[in-house]
Amino acid sequence: MFSKSKINEPGPGADNAAKPESKPAAPAPSSAPVTPKAKPPASQLSSDLLITGNLKTTGDIQIEGQVEGDIRAHLLTVGEGATVKGEVVADDVVINGRIVGRVRGLKVRLTSTARVEGDIIHKTIAIESGAHFEGSVQRQDDPLSTGGGAAKAKSAD
Repeated sequence: MFSKSKINEPGPGADNAAKPESKPAAPAPSSAPVTPKAKPPASQLSSDLLITGNLKTTGDIQIEGQVEGDIRAHLLTVGEGATVKGEVVADDVVINGRIVGRVRGLKVRLTSTARVEGDIIHKTIAIESGAHFEGSVQRQDDPLSTGGGAAKAKSAD
């Protein structure tokens, strides 16, 4: 039924065999959009960078400089020498530096070098010994949703 020569060795119909192989290769580009689900590397804002304005991404951001504005991301890492003045909203927030403003995250972690001046709204939180924190802490099942969205959901019932 199967022979090694037909599979591995080009035979008299090798030219014909090449044409059918190129047709199945056409669906490969349509499957290519499925593979870009690989996570891109985090965007890094260097220590000499000052940004005035809001940042919004579905990816990851690592801040090493200064940001004056709100930040929304999937994973936000605030470097040890970094300062953020504004609201931070992310699935995961790791704070090594300074934040002045509200922090909203599913998982929030303040390392020993963290300085936070503002409220933290979280699902889970970890605060290492040595972290400096001034504000209130509130646990919510969905800390990423805004208060207005919850009010709209209640009024729709």
